[in-house]
Amino acid sequence: MRAMQRILTSGLPFMKMHGLGNDFVIVDARAQSVEITPALARGIGHRQFGVGFDQLAVIKNGESDAHLVFYNADGSTSAACGNATRCIARFLMEETGKSKLTLTTERGTLYARDAGEGLTSVNMGAPQLDWKAIPLAEEVDTLELPIEGGPTATGMGNPHCTFFVEDAEAIPLTEFGARYEYHPLYPERTNVQVAQVIGPDHIRMRVWERGVGITLASGSSSCATAVAAARRGLTGRKVQIDLDGGTIWIDWREDGVWMTGPTCHVFSGTLTPEFLRTLG
Repeated sequence: MRAMQRILTSGLPFMKMHGLGNDFVIVDARAQSVEITPALARGIGHRQFGVGFDQLAVIKNGESDAHLVFYNADGSTSAACGNATRCIARFLMEETGKSKLTLTTERGTLYARDAGEGLTSVNMGAPQLDWKAIPLAEEVDTLELPIEGGPTATGMGNPHCTFFVEDAEAIPLTEFGARYEYHPLYPERTNVQVAQVIGPDHIRMRVWERGVGITLASGSSSCATAVAAARRGLTGRKVQIDLDGGTIWIDWREDGVWMTGPTCHVFSGTLTPEFLRTLG
């Protein structure tokens, strides 16, 4: 309560960052206590009345280099957000001078490293392939779900449903994504990907994120799609994925699924007490 009163008096500093157009508001709560409520997350996430974001991420102190917590634009939480993790890893590397970091999330412990040439890599951990772990509502073959189009289910700390299609551009993603996000087979809703295999190491992908909608990129969706494609024998385990916002590289190794791509710190600012008070 005291922390919120202080924020209502002085404002709340934040950073705006993006990874391939997948954009984030980052709040650094290591030096001050910040309570993010669903109403606060929704208010900041509104692209007209707030700042706007695909996800809100909070940096907290932990036993590792930092602990990360993620919120969707609708105020719900997410256990994982790959591109936000890469953005924060880049920020912390520049802050500390380290080239390797250990980060904790609800997903578990994640490892990040400087990949050179301005790129940042994060190991998103082993994919969840069992129906209970994803989770799904009932026991089914996760490689080909009993859904029209036979998509593949994958867990990356959050649930994913990947459709392999002949032409990713031809899919009406607004209608398509909204329909399958709430499919009864996914009790916690799901991220939806439409993926077109270009070659044995190349995929074109578009994404609908649960609690958000269409996004220009998604790190965890990219990991899930690469895993699904490799499991189905459509590609190898190392692929380039072209998203609406740019290109990311995924490598499914023995120690987990590594993703590598660019990040950008767009600006820093302060949410004013006037704005925060409107959110109750």
